[in-house]
Amino acid sequence: MNLFDLTITQLKRATAIKEEIDKLNKELGSILSGSPRSGAAPTKKPTMSAAVKKKIAAAQKARWATLRGAKPATRSVKAVAKPKKKRMSPAARAKLSAKLKAYWAAKKAGKK
Repeated sequence: MNLFDLTITQLKRATAIKEEIDKLNKELGSILSGSPRSGAAPTKKPTMSAAVKKKIAAAQKARWATLRGAKPATRSVKAVAKPKKKRMSPAARAKLSAKLKAYWAAKKAGKK
């Protein structure tokens, strides 16, 4: 059936029926969901105040303190000492610097 073949009264009746169906769908939705859904933006989540955050932080610190305090003070495994960090002597550093300067000078000369 083509819309252009309908009379004005038939189009008005179809529009009225369509509006009634939309109204009934909204009513059914409100019955099933408990509240009618609106196109409004969702509400903003409430945030915690600074005082509440401090109270939570203090409680968590107290929990961690009790957990740390419950552990034995001595360990059964002996800690391994870290090896000393090797340091370059000033003479070795100067020698390396001279070698690198010569290398880069030769590299630059080769490009030109």
